[in-house]
Amino acid sequence: MVTNAATLGRSGVHDFILIRASAIILTAYALFIVGFFLSTPQVTYTVWVNLFAQTWVKVFTLITLLSLLVHAWIGLWQVLTDYVKAVAVRIFLQFVLNVAALAYLVTGIVVLWGV
Repeated sequence: MVTNAATLGRSGVHDFILIRASAIILTAYALFIVGFFLSTPQVTYTVWVNLFAQTWVKVFTLITLLSLLVHAWIGLWQVLTDYVKAVAVRIFLQFVLNVAALAYLVTGIVVLWGV
């Protein structure tokens, strides 16, 4: 059996489950943020800081960032494999876009936790 190092999952089924689970987490976070804006009459800097001072919000945000990375990694691999036929160009694009996704994750961790 040939394995592909570009995928996160061990198989297509595993990738399918990862992308669906990450989509559920991303949807839940989006609903949480929309609900926050709808239920807060005036969002000020202080209100925003107080929201993100809570550990559970930081953890939820971190899980969402990890889900975004997984979702992007698998999605980019699938799209680039389907539509970019030149292997060198596809590998270059995968590398650049995955480095960007990792940079977003690291930036999110630094912003959230002040590391």
